Amino acid sequence: MGEVFAGRYELIDPIGRGGVGAVWRAWDHRRRRYVAAKVLQQSDAHTLLRFVREQALRIDHPHVLAPASWAADDDKVLFTMDLVSGGSLAHVIGDYGPLPSRFVCTLLDQLLSGLAAVHAEGVVHRDIKPANILLEATGTGRPHLRLSDFGISMRKGEPRLTETNYVVGTPGYFAPEQMMGAEPDFTADLFAVGLVALYLLQGQKPDSRALVEHFASHGTPGAPQGIPEPLWQVLAGLLQPDPQARFRTATGARKALTAAVEMLPEAGAGDEPVEVFDQIGPLPAGFGPTGPVAAPQAGHQGAQAPAQQPLPPSETGSFHLAPPPQQPPVQQHNAQLPYAAQPSTPPPMPAAAEPTPTPTPVPVHSASPLYAPAPEQPAQSQSAPTAPVQYEQALTRAYTGQSPQVPLPHAPIPAAATKRPGPPPKVAVPVLLVALLCFAVGIWALTQA
Repeated sequence: MGEVFAGRYELIDPIGRGGVGAVWRAWDHRRRRYVAAKVLQQSDAHTLLRFVREQALRIDHPHVLAPASWAADDDKVLFTMDLVSGGSLAHVIGDYGPLPSRFVCTLLDQLLSGLAAVHAEGVVHRDIKPANILLEATGTGRPHLRLSDFGISMRKGEPRLTETNYVVGTPGYFAPEQMMGAEPDFTADLFAVGLVALYLLQGQKPDSRALVEHFASHGTPGAPQGIPEPLWQVLAGLLQPDPQARFRTATGARKALTAAVEMLPEAGAGDEPVEVFDQIGPLPAGFGPTGPVAAPQAGHQGAQAPAQQPLPPSETGSFHLAPPPQQPPVQQHNAQLPYAAQPSTPPPMPAAAEPTPTPTPVPVHSASPLYAPAPEQPAQSQSAPTAPVQYEQALTRAYTGQSPQVPLPHAPIPAAATKRPGPPPKVAVPVLLVALLCFAVGIWALTQA
């Protein structure tokens, strides 16, 4: 199982990474569905402000992938959106190269439709590129495009978070006025849409700088090879270097595209269909189509034991108790114990004579209660008496039970005879001799003086 974020979102596996965070596939425990969760990696004030702007964007449109909810846990924050599994336009180009014109027109129409909804909210995206345009995994059916990643988007009139003469976006998809430091406008997004369309038709990233220079020096060029003329006229209206000569709205560009599609040739029967694959991959172990899968318990790994049938009720309506477990029969000590004596065979006696009881020998020591002889069984028949069993003396030494000894109270310990303190004679005598010698030397020294 993955990490549960804020008690609701369970992060499963990473599926993408951006400039300010990583995108995870996550399970929403409240709504019971899989979502894409963008986890913020940096926590500085500038990044948090951009995060707040992005998560506050709420646009409900089939071709816009906007944040749906957000959560914070300690020093981490995330917001969630719908999980789109078909990858981006970059994945499709990587699989097929240049795409058919009608297929590109379908994608371009959906992109302009979503962008029109974004512009209607007064938001400038500022980062339209193939990697931010996602596709649903529709296979060979009609493609479904979603415009995503509003990390650097802003509403017109809001204060900019970048410094003066500093451009934010992806190199190669800037509008010329952005490079000059102009305020973000809707027409800059339309210029990026034209570059994305060229990328889809040619299968490679266009050289925007050379294109702008050609437009500025020679005017609108002719249609490049492989692009129908009606479609090129629409793209040229998006790629004009002068924003005043460009399409002013996404809705206007979409109307022109609809008219151009009617003049395009029909798709050939031998054209290869474009299939949008699932780019995310299968769910990891522990997760299924309906969410996390509970791990099987150890007791259910093998074959399950048949369920026991309940006992029938008794006559009073209560249920019988289960029978106690079977206990192994207790065997006689004299037959199993290695130190038990075997019974001796009694001597034959006449049938009419009464059996003479044989006194039981008393051992020299008292028997242990653990090995006490079994009580005598009553005779089954008067005519066939059984002689008492003779036991041999145990091979162990005699055990004599002693009465428990109660500890006596501690008697007062007599005080030891006091001895005169002082060193032993072996030490005292040499010390005295040395002292006398020193005394004599001292007297001699005085007399010499």
